[in-house]
Amino acid sequence: MLRFLPLKLGRLYRCLKILLVLGLFVILLMNTHNLFASFQKNELTDRRFINLNKCPACFGTSWCRKFMNGQVSFETWGRLRFLDVFNVKNVYFAQYGEPREGTRRVVLKRLGSNQELAEIDQKICKRATGRPRCDLVQAMYKTEFARINGDVRLLTPEVVEGWSDLVHCPSQRLLDRVVRRYAETKDSGSFLLKNLKDTERMQLLMTLAFNPEPLVLQSFPSDEGWPFAKYLGACGRVVAVNYVGEELWSFYNAPWEKRVDLARQLMDIAEQLTNNDFEFALYLLDVSFDNFAVGPRDGKVIVVDAENVLVADKRLIKQNKPENYDVWYESRFEECDREACLSFSKDSLCSRVTVDHNYYAVCQNLLSRYATWRGTTGGLLHDPPAHIAKDGQLEALLDECTKPKKRYGRFQAAKELREYLTQLAAAFSSATAR
Repeated sequence: MLRFLPLKLGRLYRCLKILLVLGLFVILLMNTHNLFASFQKNELTDRRFINLNKCPACFGTSWCRKFMNGQVSFETWGRLRFLDVFNVKNVYFAQYGEPREGTRRVVLKRLGSNQELAEIDQKICKRATGRPRCDLVQAMYKTEFARINGDVRLLTPEVVEGWSDLVHCPSQRLLDRVVRRYAETKDSGSFLLKNLKDTERMQLLMTLAFNPEPLVLQSFPSDEGWPFAKYLGACGRVVAVNYVGEELWSFYNAPWEKRVDLARQLMDIAEQLTNNDFEFALYLLDVSFDNFAVGPRDGKVIVVDAENVLVADKRLIKQNKPENYDVWYESRFEECDREACLSFSKDSLCSRVTVDHNYYAVCQNLLSRYATWRGTTGGLLHDPPAHIAKDGQLEALLDECTKPKKRYGRFQAAKELREYLTQLAAAFSSATAR
């Protein structure tokens, strides 16, 4: 009976999609009188809509001129406000136009659901006044975001440690990098806090505390080869990032050759974020098909959701030598009844030099038969060709990478899996070239 469960879940998911389409049609009919007004108005020029009126309790202002000039506009469906009920994550597709460069697609994010953003306001008010409601702008000047003023030379670890995943265990080297590369100031390039205006400093600290994704994208930019979407700018509580392409989930049933190439890239990302010349280990704490996208032209896989990234400074770990720092850390596989769940210890990620977390996260949640998403199981490498399935090497490597039987087995399995996928991808390329 259990073997039919994935099939039933798949049918249920398709039925839910049909019901969703029907529901959208009904809502569309009920709101017909608002449609023309929605298409004629560019709400991204409205200060209140983008929460510019809440600054400095916001994420930045570097793109405000572009917003106010009407250079950024929602794509068709994004203009229909009654559809926001389905857009829980507050992620929108938009068009950005430059006179010389033409128009290109961008992604706009509010960096949280409506409820999460309301909770930000409440937390700021409580920190400043002890009450859940207040004058938000005035309250910001009474919080720790304002008390860390320009007289303080550096943003130090003891001040911000634990504020978010990015700074769960920050080093001075990491914080200097964050401040130096902060894109919401005209005078970027300095790691000294005194070079930031009061409002810029408060915006940086609020972003660090509530959703550090923009700071991850700025500190580890795509222009330098990091596998993240490119940060463009912010206005109020809306940030703009480069549109990468369709989400990874769209390729779940792509041809086998394509899925092998995507899997190889995912393992390469896991390796790059774990071991790099900068000695910063970036651990992905939230790994799902929705958090990656694929470029339409180059087919490159990119991380498009970087809110839950923990950065550990390996150089500092080697210097401080905490207990067992040189003992390899193995993530423990655990059965889970939810989608895209992971088991990890943040403190262990922060105190060990050699960690297998990223390999474990990619193998379990994206590639192997243990991966579950939207009612489907089997992972990106499901249903391999008969000769590969018969060989058994791929399945064995995926199993060992996800649920290792040997001590430190995942480290070796991840290395061999990367090599194996690279060989398969090369073989496909050679066959196509002939």
